[in-house]
Amino acid sequence: AFNAQVAAAAAAAATGSDDRGDHGGVSTGTTIMAVAFEGGVVMGADSRTSTGAYVANRVSNKLTELGDRVYCCRSGSAAHTQALSDYVRHYSELLGGELPKGERVTVAQVAALFQKMSYNNKWMSAGIIVAGWDERNGGSVYSLPLGGACVRQPFAIGGSGSTYLYGWVDANYKPNMTAAECEQFVRHGVALAMSRDGSSGGVIRTVTITKDGCERKFVAGNRLPKFFEGSALALTKDVI
Repeated sequence: AFNAQVAAAAAAAATGSDDRGDHGGVSTGTTIMAVAFEGGVVMGADSRTSTGAYVANRVSNKLTELGDRVYCCRSGSAAHTQALSDYVRHYSELLGGELPKGERVTVAQVAALFQKMSYNNKWMSAGIIVAGWDERNGGSVYSLPLGGACVRQPFAIGGSGSTYLYGWVDANYKPNMTAAECEQFVRHGVALAMSRDGSSGGVIRTVTITKDGCERKFVAGNRLPKFFEGSALALTKDVI
């Protein structure tokens, strides 16, 4: 019955159409990132939501709060990921009410809820990163790709823009980075993907989660980190 509820809620919201009569879901074609440091995590995402070639929302928020000091980054179908995150938030609150007084739901438990729902509903297009801080494990990051796997990693990337970043993150990630270094790592990674991926764009939203709480930050589109962008003139001026 629970799986049927998830399917019905997602299917009801998943349809969309453009002026040409083509039908398809609204997609969060995306760049999402998260990285853990000593004492917390930093998460970041772009803000473009698209329906085919049409940008349905250029300032959407893909960082979703799931509980106290636990967030997720969403990529895939907007309807599917919103339905899943709503269910996970609901069941996390129920689980939290059963815990002894003073205890919080852990990041691992929230990730396990996502895994169960994704694995039992493989038809759903949902790539998720769950990250946060808890007393048991400190800062932790869990990657949940399509199909329902769940892997704890020191950092994770996802979405259509991540295909441009694998080499860059391997070359630039360093263990034991500070919170400020992790924030710069996330901002630069998302900005690089946005400059190459047509389905990523808009602004950069980040959240830094520690035992002291959550701090959200915003980088406007005209203040994104700048990198080399080749031009026809630059590429041909030295050709003899």
